Amino acid sequence: MSVVTSRLTRGQERRICSMFGHARLSLIYKASIHGYNYNSFHYKCNHQGPTLTVAYNNSGFIFGAYISNDYAQTGQNIVDEKAFLFSFDEKEHNPEPYCVTSGTGQYSFTDANTGPNFGSLVFLYDNTASVYSNPGNFFNFDPIKMHGNDLQLIECEVYRVEECSALLSKPWRTIQWNPEKRKFLMDNITRWKPVSNSVNQARVLLVGPVGAGKSSFFNSVCSVFKGHVKIQANTGTAGTSLTTQFRTYSIRGCSEKPLPIVLCDTMGMEHGLNAGLDIDDFTSILKGNVPDRYQFNPSMPMQETTPGFRKSVAEKDKIHCVAYVIDSSKVKLLPDRMIEKFAAFRRKANLLGIPQVVLMTKVDEACPLVAEDLKNVYSSKHLEGMMREVAAQLGLSMSAVIPVKNYSQEFELDPLTDILLLNAVIQMLRMAESYFDDLTQDDEKTD
Repeated sequence: MSVVTSRLTRGQERRICSMFGHARLSLIYKASIHGYNYNSFHYKCNHQGPTLTVAYNNSGFIFGAYISNDYAQTGQNIVDEKAFLFSFDEKEHNPEPYCVTSGTGQYSFTDANTGPNFGSLVFLYDNTASVYSNPGNFFNFDPIKMHGNDLQLIECEVYRVEECSALLSKPWRTIQWNPEKRKFLMDNITRWKPVSNSVNQARVLLVGPVGAGKSSFFNSVCSVFKGHVKIQANTGTAGTSLTTQFRTYSIRGCSEKPLPIVLCDTMGMEHGLNAGLDIDDFTSILKGNVPDRYQFNPSMPMQETTPGFRKSVAEKDKIHCVAYVIDSSKVKLLPDRMIEKFAAFRRKANLLGIPQVVLMTKVDEACPLVAEDLKNVYSSKHLEGMMREVAAQLGLSMSAVIPVKNYSQEFELDPLTDILLLNAVIQMLRMAESYFDDLTQDDEKTD
């Protein structure tokens, strides 16, 4: 299962956030998933800005520390006037967290090659699920109130603490948010035609982890052109893929005339071995060998002898653009195996000359400022950082990374959401154009 979730309940998160004021916690490291070792901790948590370490033990204590500085493994002791340790005992139902500060001008944490190191408390001690406790070193506290003298951990998490005032002075990408732009985008999509005479529609394959929003993206784009929120592809939040077939969706507007783009949905990627979309099935889809409604076999990829395997392939059956769909709030939580799968898929698509983009979904869930006003999407420091992170991990340029918000719980359309969705479709068509341009040039060379 590829979904990494917080152990904190909503009530516990609210109690912790009350110590910051108006802030949001974004999970970036979970020891039970990423490993109880400092290398994994630093890989996920370095250069993330203010962070909160939260540990859990069998005695019912939830305890940890906040720092407002970056982790950077400088080897230095750092003074952080905003740092503090905290704890609350769920079994005793203490109404207020136990909170301890280091004192003015005193060191608050050691920025070293260890786990989260606050002098008095060192988490992931000796690369184990345990804590080193030494009151008086940086912080002075009562061990009974802090952790009940139970130093064995059942979980350790690190959250990025996101202030709700983190906006860039100038948007890093310019976009128009008016009804005229919405109509312009819709008209351009409707009128678009491939340069290849053998193809009437561009086929775009949506690929991504379970729950990232592939099926929701199709439903959302379809809703824009239908004029109302529509659900056609299965969606949900199950731990394993709800999509078990290869599906091709032709989008139709109010006139019922199909648009010049086909969105292809497939089962989700999972980081476990022999789980989720297989690289061989992915390759067969790209080459056009997989027919619509093919039922994936989790134990064996499609082969030439598999019933339904399309041996005679026309250009209209192939994939002309791949869109990797990634949940914006889960970028730092992508397991290493998932990143490796993305890299393998990227290599295969590159070998076949297929252009690729990234759809960053759920931008409103990833940043509270965007949730308040979708027009902040290109001004959010957090989202801009996540997009750069994804671009670097997948080896793509920032111009290929596109933020979107899908329709998930709404009953009515929203013009701002529509504009983001339509911009994504336009970028996909432009990528497909480059595929057809290369195809036309290859044909001219052989003439």
